[in-house]
Amino acid sequence: MTNLIAAGAFLTAAVYGQTVDQRRENQQDRVAQGIASGQLTSGETARIEGQEAGVNRQIHQDRVANGGTLTPAERQQVNREQNGMSGEIYADKHNANRTNYRGEVGVRQGIQQQRIAQGVRSGSLTAGETARLERTETGVNHEIRSERAQNGGTLTPQERGQVNRQQNRLSSQIYRDKHNAARQPK
Repeated sequence: MTNLIAAGAFLTAAVYGQTVDQRRENQQDRVAQGIASGQLTSGETARIEGQEAGVNRQIHQDRVANGGTLTPAERQQVNREQNGMSGEIYADKHNANRTNYRGEVGVRQGIQQQRIAQGVRSGSLTAGETARLERTETGVNHEIRSERAQNGGTLTPQERGQVNRQQNRLSSQIYRDKHNAARQPK
């Protein structure tokens, strides 16, 4: 518990001065790294993705309501939520749960996360687009977790094919969203 408190204090100090969007991109990178290293299970990833999608929706709605910006109170609220997620990412990456993402499915999960993070960083993905992509990714992660649980930790060839098709659709959507005319307000 003491380590978790110390980690939270460190993480809060480390992100001091970052914008809301910089924090979102940083956390996307941390999740992608956790997927690639096997430190995050599909269940942990799905939970984190769901929380990120909720925060992204909130940011989008607040910006729409305020002409493209967040009020100081809204920034403070988002920062608290991001601090909580940051602590959860840290705890999940450092617990005993491990996943060995093998093959195309696992590799693509990490790549999708990196592409979304890059879109957040560059401003080519709006908060609304990011939230929608995160929800889709959460659904795919839930399906992977469920199917692996039913099959002793692996996916059947048919399930891998289905997940691959879903990841293809997500990849296409990431591309379309990153290359459309919508841009993230600064």
